[in-house]
Amino acid sequence: MITETLYKLKHYCEQEKFKGWDPYDGLNSKIFNAIPGLNKSALCRLVVIQGFKRCPINLRPIALIKKDYNAKGIGLLLQAYCNMYWAVDRENELSQQLGTCEELKKWITKLANLLLDLKSPGSWHGACWGYNFGWQARRVFYFPKYTPTVVATSFCASALFAAYEVTKDKTYLETALSSANFVLHDLRRTPFNGGYLFSYSPVEGNDKVFNASLLGSKLLAMCYKYTGNEEFKNAAQQSIVACASAQQDNGAWLYGMLNVQQWVDSFHTGYNLDAMIAYQDCTGDSTFNKYIERGFDYYIKNFFEQDGTPKYYNDKKYPIDIHCPGQLFVTLARLGRFSQHEELATKVLDWTIKNMQSPQGYFYYQLKQGISSKISYMRWSNAFMLNALSYLLLAKLSNKKVI
Repeated sequence: MITETLYKLKHYCEQEKFKGWDPYDGLNSKIFNAIPGLNKSALCRLVVIQGFKRCPINLRPIALIKKDYNAKGIGLLLQAYCNMYWAVDRENELSQQLGTCEELKKWITKLANLLLDLKSPGSWHGACWGYNFGWQARRVFYFPKYTPTVVATSFCASALFAAYEVTKDKTYLETALSSANFVLHDLRRTPFNGGYLFSYSPVEGNDKVFNASLLGSKLLAMCYKYTGNEEFKNAAQQSIVACASAQQDNGAWLYGMLNVQQWVDSFHTGYNLDAMIAYQDCTGDSTFNKYIERGFDYYIKNFFEQDGTPKYYNDKKYPIDIHCPGQLFVTLARLGRFSQHEELATKVLDWTIKNMQSPQGYFYYQLKQGISSKISYMRWSNAFMLNALSYLLLAKLSNKKVI
C-alpha cells in the first residue's frame, strides 16, 4: 500500500512539474497587487491571505495567482527522492514503480539544482531560503516575498545534504554547509533559561517559536557532523537548552511564547522531536534524551485516536491537516520507533488514504467538521506527504532509525 500510494503521488507531482499553489499565497494575486494601497495595509494583507486559505473553493485562477515553485516544497521533494533512491537501492523490486536508481538520481540532480536557483536573494551570510509569497501573521509581523526563514532553510539544507550523499556533488554539500552562517549571523537570539532561541527570520516579530529554533539547532548539528566545527555544536546546544527548558512536565510544548502562540499541536511537536534526535545523532550528545522520550510519549498518546484518526491539537481534533498524519511517519522513522508503533502507523496510513487522498493521487489540505478544503497544494500537502511516505517506506524496509 505504501509503494502504490507513493507512486500515485510521485506521478502527480511530476505531471505538475513540481509547481503548485499554497494555502498562504493570496498576496500573489495580480488583481490584489493592482489595487493601489491595498498591499500596504497589514489588515488587508491578512484578510486576503486568510480568505484564500479558508475558502474551500479554489479562487486562485480567477485572482490570477499562478502555480509556482516553493523552495521548502522543493526541499521536501528532494529529500523524498533521496529516500526513494535509498529504498530502491535496498530493495530493487521497488524500481518497477518508483524508478531505477539511475532514474531517481536524475530527478535528484534536477531538484537539487533547482533548489540552488531558489535561494533567497540578498546579502546574507550563507545560503538560505524563504517562501514565494508574502506572509502576514495576524497584525504582529509581515515577511515580504522570499524573506528567508530558519524553517525553510533547515528543510532545504537537510535535503541538499541528502542529495550530496547520493550524487557526491560537492556543490550541494558546500551550499548546505554555508547555511550555518545564516543561522549564526543573520538570525537574532533571545536569551531564555540558560540558552537562547533563534529567531524565525531576520525580520523582527517572530523570535520565540520553539520548533523554529530547534530546526536551527538541527541544521547546525548536521553541519557539525560534516565539519567538526565546535561553534556549530555549541550554538545548537544553546538553542536545545532553551527549548528543552520550555517543555511542560507532561512532555508537551507550546508553539511559541507570544500570547497568540499558546497552543499545543501535533506536527510541530513532531518537528521538535525530529530536530532534537538529529542533534543527538549528529553530535553524540545524549544529554537531552529524557526530553525526547517524554515528548514522544506525549506525542504518541495525545494526537492519534484508536481508529487511526489524527488530531490537530492536543485537546481537539479539527481541522485535520494533512501534516498531522504525515509527520507521524517522519517522527517514527527518525526516532526509530516504527516497529513499536507499526499498527498505529498502518491505521493512520489507511485512514489518510481513505479520507485525504484524491483518486488523482494528490492529498487534500484539511478536513473540517463543516465544508473541507480539498484543494491540491504542492508544498503544504503533496511535497510534505511524498516526503512522509518515503520515510515510512524506508522505516518499513529497515525497521530501524532512519537518518
